[in-house]
Amino acid sequence: MKKTIRLKKILTDPNLDFICEAHNGISAKIVQECGFKGIWASSFTISASMGVRDNNEASWTQVLEIVEFMSDVTTIPILLDGDTGYGDFNTMRRLVRKLEQRGIAGVCIEDKTFPKTNSLLNSKTQSLANIEEFCGKIKAGKDTQLDRDFCIVARVESFVEGWGLKEALKRAEAYRRAGADAILIHSRKIKPHDIEAFMKEWGNRHPIIIIPTMYYSTPTERFRELGINTVIWANQLMRSAVKAMQNTARILKESESLVPIEDTVSPIPEIFRLQGADELQVAERLYLPTKGKNYNAIILAASRGSELGVLTENKPKAMIKVSGEPILYSLITELNNQGIKNITVVRGYKKEKIQGTNFNVVDNDEFDKTGELYSLYKAKNFINGNCVISYGDCIYKSHILKDLIDNKSNITIVVDSDPRRKTNPIDCVKCSKPYSNDFFNKEIFVKDIFFDTPKSNVDGEWTGLIALNEPGSRIVKDIINSLTKRPNFKRLSLTDMLKALIAKTRISVVYTKGGWLNMNDLTDLAESGEF
Repeated sequence: MKKTIRLKKILTDPNLDFICEAHNGISAKIVQECGFKGIWASSFTISASMGVRDNNEASWTQVLEIVEFMSDVTTIPILLDGDTGYGDFNTMRRLVRKLEQRGIAGVCIEDKTFPKTNSLLNSKTQSLANIEEFCGKIKAGKDTQLDRDFCIVARVESFVEGWGLKEALKRAEAYRRAGADAILIHSRKIKPHDIEAFMKEWGNRHPIIIIPTMYYSTPTERFRELGINTVIWANQLMRSAVKAMQNTARILKESESLVPIEDTVSPIPEIFRLQGADELQVAERLYLPTKGKNYNAIILAASRGSELGVLTENKPKAMIKVSGEPILYSLITELNNQGIKNITVVRGYKKEKIQGTNFNVVDNDEFDKTGELYSLYKAKNFINGNCVISYGDCIYKSHILKDLIDNKSNITIVVDSDPRRKTNPIDCVKCSKPYSNDFFNKEIFVKDIFFDTPKSNVDGEWTGLIALNEPGSRIVKDIINSLTKRPNFKRLSLTDMLKALIAKTRISVVYTKGGWLNMNDLTDLAESGEF
């Protein structure tokens, strides 16, 4: 159903209904999520959100920009508090055209002169508009609208200006005859006597809207008895937000700490949810290049690295600094540069030393008596979809990571074919083809992998990097589950896992020549300055 039809049903339904104020996109979304059928885009609160007075100090085009954001993020209809129509009949015509273009369902205009003054101010400067001129505005708006269901509400300010019941009835009837879809009868008295007197004489001849800001203590049932069609809660969201912000700012100033207010403010993920962050992530997967955007990463950083002696006495190997930055953080930066943001780090030794806001953590508290595979097992819930697995004591040049995630195979590893790595590699790899300058687009796969077993005929060393696509992640999890049945499972390495995978499926190879660093001992640390 069109927004305009839905608004008209709210305004004309004989059963009392309610719409609630909003002043920007996020407040409009909150109104919708709380179950209201419609939104009142209040000129008072929109002006307040901009820090200006409700005296047409914000131009109508500025207001229009805000209500467009409100319309974009909601599906329920918006009734704009359009002040006096921002000018004469000609401005009214242009306003209606622009509102329809932006999906706004209706506009309420009040019968005061431009520029307006807020009705709740005790101001002597406001005067009522000429009835015939105001009727001309209504007719101009109705003649301009392209959607027959677009609503124009006429707001009668006679009671506010002290003109009494007779004038209010006279104006309301004139506006009804001019084509207004509903009448908003306003009063700033603390009791609803004006509204009661008006409704007694009005006789339900046309839909009536009220804004009970001043006579707030009146039971809602009384509005039903009077035959009111719609109640507008016109400014309460802004007023509650201002009070909350003032309180939070005061506490922050006094305490100089975030701790006292953290439990009283909305969590950041809730703001992301209201902003529609999930939809953007889906859209990124659809429309952006595949550069790591839909990849997870798991970094295994549980070990101490006792071979580094006193350097790891108070911190894990992954936190050794190379070029002034811990290895782990350098690796995370390179992953981020490839668009990989969803990163999980498996901690163990001195785990409190590994802290950060841009990665998740999983703890392997048995780090001193388990192998790397057990660390990966602890993070198996994060082996999903496209996933990169890496040791935490390695740094890679960006081209290596890019080549790895660009490969479309189920399971891919990076092998360093540098001759220096073939002399005494830690993880020796025998491939279906050796490295050559013409291997581009030729599928190369692993034939065997040997842990710490020098072989004269190996093709290179495994760098500790693995990439999985969605089927590959399922295969790896199945292999890990099968390996848990081995008595020595907790002592197994990732090399043991790769050997088990080779027996079941094909592992593709991406070759590199250098461009990475692993920190196994003091020699590696000494050579890191050349990286």
